[in-house]
Amino acid sequence: MKTSFALATVGIGSNLGDREAFLAGAVRRLARHPQNRIRAVSSLYETEPFGKTDQPWFLNCVLQLDTGQELGAFFRGLQEVEAFFGRRRTERWGPRELDLDLLFFGDLVYSAPELTVPHPGIPGRRFVLEPLCEIAPELVHPSLHLRVRELLARLSDASKVVRLSRPPLNLEP
Repeated sequence: MKTSFALATVGIGSNLGDREAFLAGAVRRLARHPQNRIRAVSSLYETEPFGKTDQPWFLNCVLQLDTGQELGAFFRGLQEVEAFFGRRRTERWGPRELDLDLLFFGDLVYSAPELTVPHPGIPGRRFVLEPLCEIAPELVHPSLHLRVRELLARLSDASKVVRLSRPPLNLEP
């Protein structure tokens, strides 16, 4: 039986500790899963905190990968990677070693108390749209029916987002 693959898009961020090491470690762990194949990783972006501004700035990137996992298993895997790197959910929008947000899972539209796909914050967050537009400007939001580049062009969020590097991360083990 042939496994079908979904294109998963994940926002990755960190504002505590060795931020770049946390981002690279998360990408490496996701790449090691036998049903995942990395397709693209954006550059790194230094970004203003969102929601709770009195904390260190974030380092962010966006990852796209093909996965043979079903939605629930993939999402649980993201939470396991966060926990591996010390993530504790103590404060909404608070500082964190690692944050993995499932932005898109193919063209699936899904809503449950623990997970909404596409991520509802995508249209209003520059720290997501800039790196996403770098690697997938023509990706269409399945609910809004707009391309990522169109969402970025319509964005009113004026927070600072600075592209830092290309190539993005050292993914050597």
